[in-house]
Amino acid sequence: MPGLYAEVRDADQIWRGASGFADVRTGRPVRPDMRQRVGSITKTFTAAAVMQQVEQGRIQLDAPIGGHLPQLVPGERGRKITVRMLLNNTSGIPDYIPYAFPSLQAFPSLPDVSPKSLDDNRFRQFRPAELIEMGLAAPPAGEPGATPGVYSNTNYLLLGQLLEQVTGSPAEEYITHNVIERAGLRHTGFPTGPRIEGPHSRMYEAFYGLIDPPRDYSVYNMSWTGTGAALISTMEDLNRFYGKLLDGTIVNRSSLAQMQRTVPVRALDGSMITYGLGLHKVDTGCGTFWGHDGTVWGAGTISLTRTDGKRQMSVAVNLQRWNKPDSSGKPQPHPIDYALKALYRQATCGNGSAQAENALQVPGGFVP
Repeated sequence: MPGLYAEVRDADQIWRGASGFADVRTGRPVRPDMRQRVGSITKTFTAAAVMQQVEQGRIQLDAPIGGHLPQLVPGERGRKITVRMLLNNTSGIPDYIPYAFPSLQAFPSLPDVSPKSLDDNRFRQFRPAELIEMGLAAPPAGEPGATPGVYSNTNYLLLGQLLEQVTGSPAEEYITHNVIERAGLRHTGFPTGPRIEGPHSRMYEAFYGLIDPPRDYSVYNMSWTGTGAALISTMEDLNRFYGKLLDGTIVNRSSLAQMQRTVPVRALDGSMITYGLGLHKVDTGCGTFWGHDGTVWGAGTISLTRTDGKRQMSVAVNLQRWNKPDSSGKPQPHPIDYALKALYRQATCGNGSAQAENALQVPGGFVP
């Protein structure tokens, strides 16, 4: 792992730390205040924005998405899939990423996968409708409303289009003014180009040993993920955001209760997660935590806040998909996995609780 940086809060005590390199070539060190592409943590911001519109009566959670976006989700699918199903990933709409990145389509069969499309798409400008169409054209991942749900970035691009339709503003603009600014975040925002503004690390992607040495993807056009995973933030801002979300500042208590209604969902790496409306639920030996993790090419982040808001951790790493495969092509456990679990356990529960070990998930799955 080239570099890692984090912030942990316990009531009014704050710890910030960093270790390793932001640039392995120059030896530039990482710092705790660096900006990071936080991947699917973006989904909590998008979900909060949707819930604000629910509070204002412009969106109903159990209304069909086809009533709002008939051109994007026409016919029977549009009538069956509700806003809630998009938010909690039970829509049955599959993820578009294997189609936007065709060289990854055979994953998890690593011998048949190539990182070529990661480079092909570095500066490509995608339209949300184009990506949504890819997801809708693929074989359904399940029946609308069925559980377990199947995690899909297509859902959150549709929610971005829904926000745009009901507010009359680009979704990123609405989220900026009504979620990011309401939370008082000073270093969080959607990118305006392929480069990250402000102090940041390089982002090294290994893709399970297919890219060796790992390649830097910190310069990247993030139109491929938009309202699903494009945000840039800092660990301090993430802790502040989840603290404000759980204390009722960003959405009201009724909306927060809806966001915390969970269902089982199969993540893109095949693992099962407990998912609400843009929120992961993580039960540990020292309480229930809420938050999200996220990964984009070369960057992984996790942010968790205990239900009472008093214990928080946000951790960023600048290498992804470090696990190398065995002879059958299956990625194998790596010492980094165990080191991160130990860090998460201590960050959430302190030294005294080993019970959290198996409940915490490591960022480093297939895609955001």
